[in-house]
Amino acid sequence: MTVNKVVASAHEAVADIPDGASLAVGGFGLSGIPWFLIDAVLAGGATGLTIVSNNCGVDGGGLGLLLESNRIIRVIASYVGENKEFARQYLAGELTVELTPQGTLAERLRAGGSGIGAFFTPTGVGTLVAEGGLPWRYHPDGSVALASPPKEVRTFGGREMLLEESIVTDFALVRAAVADTAGNCVFHAAARNFNPPAAMAGRTTIVEAECVVADGELDPNSVHLPGIFVERVVALTPEQAAHKRVEKLTTRPRPTDDQEAR
Repeated sequence: MTVNKVVASAHEAVADIPDGASLAVGGFGLSGIPWFLIDAVLAGGATGLTIVSNNCGVDGGGLGLLLESNRIIRVIASYVGENKEFARQYLAGELTVELTPQGTLAERLRAGGSGIGAFFTPTGVGTLVAEGGLPWRYHPDGSVALASPPKEVRTFGGREMLLEESIVTDFALVRAAVADTAGNCVFHAAARNFNPPAAMAGRTTIVEAECVVADGELDPNSVHLPGIFVERVVALTPEQAAHKRVEKLTTRPRPTDDQEAR
């Protein structure tokens, strides 16, 4: 008999996230981010958080809301993205930022969830990623307060590779298109980005799902994330499931009737 992992609300699901916790958060830009779990963390008041995510939301949305409320002290991410407040806090010395190559970040999360302590990769060899010196934190005057350390480099098959440590976090917040009551998850299209590795890396993984079905309804071959990695599932309402902002909307002008006639 399987355990029903569905909880009543996002607020209940994140209620035990304490100050100083580390969170792996799924999504890429605004695609596939756990909107309502992030909102619940904001409402819950936890502060001093370390966030591991591809980026840190946008101004006024996603993880950007936690940034604006000064709830985050450290971010491990691939890029600053479209978030001006993220850039401001980093350059002002208010935030520690460990910028990590995107594929390396994904593998650090996946490795952490697989019980692998570290791995070697050629990505970053010959750069500051390997040699150290990347600014992790600035002083308010713009000088470097904390820089990345050098990493071990070894040769395998005639190719230099550097050692990267895996990541395991206290909690993980992810968004799925469909989850069953046992926590097995299916992600839609581009939302299958950082959600699976983020979910794997969390000691306690919480999923907000656009649709929740009974255990056994999902074809095992369609499951992207096994329920063994998931502790809690939050079922979104249809209105919540439809809430998906576009990070940067670009459209062409609609043709006029005269242009269509030609």
